[in-house]
Amino acid sequence: MARVVTGTVAAALVVTGGYAWADIHDFVPGILTIGPEPAPPAPFPTAPGATLGAAPTSVVSTLDPAAPTPGAAELQAAVDAVVADPVLGPSVGVVVSDALTGEVLASSTPGTPRVPASIQKLFTAAAALSTLDPDSVLTTTVTQAASGRLTLVGGGDMMLAAGAGDPAAVNGRAGLDDLAAQVAETLRLTGGTTVQLTLDDSLFTGSATGPWADDIPGLGFAAPVAAVAVDTGRLSAGEYAPRTDDPAMAAARTFAAALGQHGVTVEGEPTRGTSGAGDTVLGSVDSAPLGQVVEYFLHTSDNTITEVVGRLVAIEAGLPASFGGATQAVAQQLDRLGVDTEGLTLADASGLGDGSRASATTLSELLAVMSSPSHPELRTVMTGMPVAALDGTLSDRFVATDAAGLVRAKTGSLPGVTSLAGNLLTDDGRELLFVVMADQTPGPGQWDARAAIDGFVAALTDCGCR
Repeated sequence: MARVVTGTVAAALVVTGGYAWADIHDFVPGILTIGPEPAPPAPFPTAPGATLGAAPTSVVSTLDPAAPTPGAAELQAAVDAVVADPVLGPSVGVVVSDALTGEVLASSTPGTPRVPASIQKLFTAAAALSTLDPDSVLTTTVTQAASGRLTLVGGGDMMLAAGAGDPAAVNGRAGLDDLAAQVAETLRLTGGTTVQLTLDDSLFTGSATGPWADDIPGLGFAAPVAAVAVDTGRLSAGEYAPRTDDPAMAAARTFAAALGQHGVTVEGEPTRGTSGAGDTVLGSVDSAPLGQVVEYFLHTSDNTITEVVGRLVAIEAGLPASFGGATQAVAQQLDRLGVDTEGLTLADASGLGDGSRASATTLSELLAVMSSPSHPELRTVMTGMPVAALDGTLSDRFVATDAAGLVRAKTGSLPGVTSLAGNLLTDDGRELLFVVMADQTPGPGQWDARAAIDGFVAALTDCGCR
């Protein structure tokens, strides 16, 4: 036994000595070495003391307030010439004013009420953004009153996607398939996947088409206004695709089909009803923020969505969410903004229906209010209008002119009516506001009238006029 122990100790000494030798020669990890002494480490870096940088500069330069204003005589001559153009007919109203001072530089019969067509949407946009939170959203919900009884509750979103929502889109931000997935998951947890579906579209009241002609939905110019819809009730792809006569019920049927794709059986057809205050919310999806919705209808001149926003203004004012309530609420808000509304009559919120009248003065004063630093909440309306030769309803106008990119304006067009209102920048760097309304154009069509108005506005951007 002693011999075994002695042998083991000897072996250990050999191993230990061998490791030490390997450590000295840096073959194995250890503290022993015959290598050169390492250089001392570099000092720990220190950050330099904070110093003031250069003064900040604007990414976009501001307009020079000393930029020259076009001469009044030359401007008036240009206004008189466009008013006399026979392609615009006998009823033309024009106002050109200075954006900085508000001074009217030239005009022609500005106080006469005329058919505004879609430039009327500026009224609704201004009323919405001066009374409602631009970050607010329209929420579509599904509630449950009792086991097996679901209610789809419309919150005003008529731009739902049938499938998944697109977070980068305005039309289609929220999706019914996403909503169905939420609801199906909850129902699976409770074990009740066979349901009946009720539609609550009671948010809006009164006629869904109001003063519009009967053929408007079929021609694709607008859908009946509803508290919920898929793609504003379009029956197929395309800007002017025909619309369903009952967008809310069509959305309910689409939602029922989406529930089926997620394993929930919907018995029978959806029926109308209301959701109770104590009902349990099973799922919800949100629209794009209101500010983006307003910019959307200004860019696309979407009549249906403008009417939806008009009803939201009415609800905020404590008025019925109807055509009548919306027009009353919008007109009242224009008064509160200090706009001259003499002679103003609104048949609807969008300018599509027959019966609206507004003067060029009313529109010009609203443009001045929206351009004023006193109303920063309304700048979105000015910046949300289409840009000449670039986007929206001006994407194909001013293309071959020097005015491309220098004009922002809202278009208006109805049979016998062509209008344009917005702002522009002259060659001298002066911002002007303008309104042109012609409501007895001879036709056929409005191409010649548009060309005449575009030529007038393009000439204003070129105008040194001194």
